[in-house]
Amino acid sequence: MSKANRQIKLGAFLMTPGHHVAAWRYPDTEASEVLNFKFYKKLAQIAEQGKFDLLFLADGYAVSETYPEAVTQTVTVRPEPITLLSALSSVTEHVGLVGTVSTTYNEPFHVARKFASLDHLSDGRAAWNVVTSGNSAEAKNFNKDDHLLHSLRYERAQEFLDVVKGLWDSWEDDAFVYDKDNAVFADRSKLHTLNHKGEWFSVRGPLNVARPVQGYPVIVQAGASEPGKEIAARTAEVIFTAWQTLEEAQAFYADVKGRLSKYGRSPDELLIMPGVFPIIGRTEEEAIEKKAQLEQLIPLEAGVSLLSNLISVDLSPYPVDGPLPDLPELEQINGGKSRFTLLKDLAEREGLTIRQLYQRIAGARGHREILGTPVQIADQLEEWFVNGAADGFNVMPPYLPGGLEDFTRLVVPELQRRGLFRTEYEGTTLRGNLGLKRPPHPAVAQSSFESTIETDRSTGGLVTPNRADEASFHSVKR
Repeated sequence: MSKANRQIKLGAFLMTPGHHVAAWRYPDTEASEVLNFKFYKKLAQIAEQGKFDLLFLADGYAVSETYPEAVTQTVTVRPEPITLLSALSSVTEHVGLVGTVSTTYNEPFHVARKFASLDHLSDGRAAWNVVTSGNSAEAKNFNKDDHLLHSLRYERAQEFLDVVKGLWDSWEDDAFVYDKDNAVFADRSKLHTLNHKGEWFSVRGPLNVARPVQGYPVIVQAGASEPGKEIAARTAEVIFTAWQTLEEAQAFYADVKGRLSKYGRSPDELLIMPGVFPIIGRTEEEAIEKKAQLEQLIPLEAGVSLLSNLISVDLSPYPVDGPLPDLPELEQINGGKSRFTLLKDLAEREGLTIRQLYQRIAGARGHREILGTPVQIADQLEEWFVNGAADGFNVMPPYLPGGLEDFTRLVVPELQRRGLFRTEYEGTTLRGNLGLKRPPHPAVAQSSFESTIETDRSTGGLVTPNRADEASFHSVKR
């Protein structure tokens, strides 16, 4: 898509019953419905009516040990993503279905099979948010005493992702012929056994699911640390990220896009979608009142707990109206390093107390908060989109379903009026709507590459493949 025709991509980040830490106490929130399928069906259909590109479900594998009542929407009660997204695939037709699955406490074969199945069940709308677990409490739920070190988690994640992609390529696209007359169900010459043996995994394969509709479900990544940016540049197709200022977002955007060329990739093969936490009012005063009401509903223990979890430092012994204590060096943090840095910098830049900092991030958790009328919200999104800071946005409603309804009914029409957002879905798959190419099967890519070489030799010429072709060819040799 040319820059002139470029349009914003939108994700609906469904943290139920809302992203604000006190969302469950807000009068208009349907807090008791967090395990009710009809509630999620309603949310999915609202997003699809608003022509959102995708729904996104975060996930975690442990309950908060400090103040679980206050953080219901972040770590306590939620459906398992693949189960829920599979159900939602039957009541939607266009919107993408993004599930978070950690590479730290899962096995590649299971993950490959689940996402391949979801992609078939949804007719090509699946996406995997690839994460490494950052909560040390999760280790104890998986037969481990200690959490893997940050660097090792990313090493494991990269090999995990390579194995999953290899398993998705077990069958070529046209392997299943269903030839009743000749009693041929599948062409076994188009079946490939992975036989992977690496540092972390030994996986024979092949996968017992046909190649996904999209070739691969869309690969989403959310880390902004150095290892996170590198794995994203190598493999991700969408990045969910968190930034407070235009300058920070522009620097990240340029950094990650600038890393793509060494992996034979072009900038349009990766979409960067920062999270935004919109508080919308029909007037600016109404939006300000909503924010104030949400802040008043935050229990002190909940605010301190949320902030402690985000920076991986227990703040409960410190005065809430005092500054952050002396924090460890980044190298000593074994949780989310990029979020630790973002929040530490925010507190220092604005001189915030612990209370002021948790109030500031109680909804957005380090993502960008945008407040105002639909026109003001659209202005803020457009500024980042046209100034090299974002390809789209992961929308984080403060409470549900009202926050998502407000964005869909009030902000989306304003973006459409400006020509910045679609009025109808362009494709039939998530890749089609995001403008991402479908990856060819490596055997087909290799055959095409070798055919090009052979044709050129037969005419006495010398071929110089472009970097993308070369990268594709060498990936077959994994």
